[in-house]
Amino acid sequence: MNELQPLDDYHSESKMHARKNVRRFFTRPALKTILSTTVEGQENVEGLEGAYVVVGNHTSHLDAPMVFTLLPEHMTERLATGAAADYWYRRPTISKITSLFFNTYPVERKRSATPNGGRAKGMTARLLREGIPILIFPEGTRSRSGEMGEFKVGAAALAIKFGIPIVPLALRGGHEAMPVGAVLPTPNRPPVDMFIGKPMYAEEGEDAEAFMGRVRGHIQAMLEQGSANPQ
Repeated sequence: MNELQPLDDYHSESKMHARKNVRRFFTRPALKTILSTTVEGQENVEGLEGAYVVVGNHTSHLDAPMVFTLLPEHMTERLATGAAADYWYRRPTISKITSLFFNTYPVERKRSATPNGGRAKGMTARLLREGIPILIFPEGTRSRSGEMGEFKVGAAALAIKFGIPIVPLALRGGHEAMPVGAVLPTPNRPPVDMFIGKPMYAEEGEDAEAFMGRVRGHIQAMLEQGSANPQ
């Protein structure tokens, strides 16, 4: 039986410093060169620490770079996101690059054989137990039409299990800036917006499906009203 994937890298101060430098000197300047970005709602997450789940709608391949570049620094210091073990973790060089940019952890997909199968078992829950926040796009795939799809309930189930909040993110403009099939964003710095909502907790007796529906509704309201604090 394989040993579980170690979590040392997700607590490493040196790796956190390296990611900070990548954002400061590479991803942030690059993103601002190709996109016209606006961010609202930073005040909603002031002082937020420990484990939580960041949940956003999935518009394009720009979403993860936007989240890891534009969220307040105290959130992105340790924020991690899952990446398919059978694709991103087969080659050490690729896994190191994605880890450096997005603090990824391996997720084993069903029916996908990996050289070290089983090592990534339960990674999301293990990281949350250790106080590492997680980014999840609950639609599971990018929108093909620009319209927000249905949300899978896994993020809400985790939030309920561990008694932690969900931070709702509304991402707008990514589909138009880089639709499915595009290799690069459209020219002339297309506008993209990110709205950071207030952390949301499950209500007493609320199940994962109802909680996820409430989170999705809040993200939809942020998109429709163009506000991090919709009425």
